[in-house]
Amino acid sequence: MSLTADAPEPGREFVLTVSCPDRRGIVHAVTGALLEQQLTIADSQQFADPTAGEFHLRMELVREGQPLPLPRLEAALAPVAEEFAMQWGVHDRSRQHRVLLMVSRLGHCLTDLLFRAHSGQLPVEVVGAVSNHDDLREHARFYGVPFHHVPVTPDTKEQAERRLREVVTETGTDTVVLARYMQVLSARLCAELPGRIINIHHSLLPSFAGARPYAQAHDRGVKVIGATAHYVTADLDEGPIIEQDFRRVDHRMSPAELARAGQELEAMALARAVRWHVEHRVVLHGRRTIVFD
Repeated sequence: MSLTADAPEPGREFVLTVSCPDRRGIVHAVTGALLEQQLTIADSQQFADPTAGEFHLRMELVREGQPLPLPRLEAALAPVAEEFAMQWGVHDRSRQHRVLLMVSRLGHCLTDLLFRAHSGQLPVEVVGAVSNHDDLREHARFYGVPFHHVPVTPDTKEQAERRLREVVTETGTDTVVLARYMQVLSARLCAELPGRIINIHHSLLPSFAGARPYAQAHDRGVKVIGATAHYVTADLDEGPIIEQDFRRVDHRMSPAELARAGQELEAMALARAVRWHVEHRVVLHGRRTIVFD
């Protein structure tokens, strides 16, 4: 679901990501393999982490002349990857990332992502919306997105997650985005989709977790509010952070005004996190992330 009409032709543009132990010769070996495939490096960013002894690389590649099949490029890079013990991936940019949105009753993040995808501002295909409530069905229908109402109670949580797995499989979902989905996912489901679930949290973690965060913030007289987008793990609200945003506030703002400001921050932080994820700019590095701009 997107208005974008200028997606690249298959085999013309790629993104290469690499993580491996740091040593001399990595960039030389990679660029040599790319040159043999007649690829031009349109953008390259790298980061050597001296504390961990690791090297991370992201390249945007362009092919002139005949298109290059992805399997052929992967085969050309495989010997280099083996030599340097790389964790790596090469992605054809013509393939749009498939995203499944999950939401409960607050629709500000859902509608923001739907609009961005529909208008071509966010390079994703939204394959569906899943909710434990029926409140936002019309929001999804407006954008032509299938809506799946999957109620959740303490007694039906296992069945609900089973249905969620079915939707993920049926839609070919690449990434699940929790756009203010107010249910805790099981440790089993988190383990099944590592690095493939993104959540937005209503504060600068770990402050003011739990219910009524903006009322808590108001009661404490905070001077800054924020939002945190992070990967979901079995440890509640402790997954690797992708993006954070914040705004200065003061004593004149009511809880409702804090909530409105916070919701704006949530929508913006989540949109940036999803964009960076689908553009393969985020490297998971233990409990933290490296984000290439």
